Amino acid sequence: MTSIETTAADMTADLRNIRRYAAFSEGDRGGNPAGVMIAEELPAADEMQRIAAKVGYSETVFAAREADGHWRVRYFSPEAEVPFCGHATIALGAALAETVGAGVFPLRLNSAQITVEASSDDTGTQAALQSPPTRSRPAAEDLVAETLSLLSMGHDDLDPRIPPAVAEAGATHLVLALMTRERLAAMSYDFERGKDLMLAWELGTICLVHAASRAEFNARNIFASHGVYEDPATGAAAAAFAGYLRDLGWPHQGEVAIRQGEDMGAPSRITVGIPSAAGSSIRVSGRARSIGAEPGGRP
Repeated sequence: MTSIETTAADMTADLRNIRRYAAFSEGDRGGNPAGVMIAEELPAADEMQRIAAKVGYSETVFAAREADGHWRVRYFSPEAEVPFCGHATIALGAALAETVGAGVFPLRLNSAQITVEASSDDTGTQAALQSPPTRSRPAAEDLVAETLSLLSMGHDDLDPRIPPAVAEAGATHLVLALMTRERLAAMSYDFERGKDLMLAWELGTICLVHAASRAEFNARNIFASHGVYEDPATGAAAAAFAGYLRDLGWPHQGEVAIRQGEDMGAPSRITVGIPSAAGSSIRVSGRARSIGAEPGGRP
C-alpha cells in the first residue's frame, strides 16, 4: 500500500479500538459522549489529535499503564489537547472497570495526578474522579462585560449570591450564576465571537449556573474554545464550580447535584462531593453507559 493508504488503514484500525461512553447519563438517556483508547503505549500527540478529530466528540481520552501502576492519560478535543476533562475521565473509569476490573486507578495527567474509581453492576457503571486542586478568584470586570454582551444579558440577570468568578480545577472556567432558570434555558451566542473571547481569556468553558436550591443546580457549559457550542455534562467545570462554592462559603453541606444537558435534549446528572479543606480535591461522580460506535454521533 502507499503511505496514504497505510495511514488510512491505521486510522481505521485505531477507530476500531475506540470505546465510546456517555458519561453522567440519566439512566439510559443523555450524558456527554467521550471516546476512550486504552493502549500499550500512547500514540504520538499528532496521531492522538487526528484520532480525536475523527471520533468527533468534545473529548477523547488516551490511557496507557506505566511501570509503576499509574495510567498515563491525555485528553484531546477535535481541535486541541486539553489539560483535564471530567466526563472523559468518568468514561475512562467505565472502560477500565470493564477491561481491568473494579477499583481505584491512579492517573498521571500532564500537570496533575488524580484518581478515578469505577465499578460495574447489572444497572451499569458508576465512576467517581478526584479532581486536581481547586482555586478561584473574582472575574475581571472586562471579562464579565464581554461575556454578558456575548450572551445578550445584563448584570440584572446575575444572581448576586454567587458573584462572577474564574474557577480552576485542572482547567479554567468562567462562572456566571443566573437569577432564573428561564434565562438559563434561553442561552444563545454567536459561536465565532464566543470562541475568540474564550481563546483571548484562556477559558476552558463558560459555566452558566442557576441555583434551584441550596443543594441542586442547573448548568450549561459553553466550550467554543475547543470547537463545541455546548457540552451536555462537564465534570471539570463541576469540580471548579464546587471549589468556588466552598471558597464562597455556600451552604453546600458537603454535596451538591448538578443537572446539565436538559436544554439540549441530553439530560445529565453530576454529583459533587465537597470536603471542607480549602483548595482540596473535589469528588465528581456519575454513571456511564456504553454507546454506539458511529464517530461523531450523539447518544
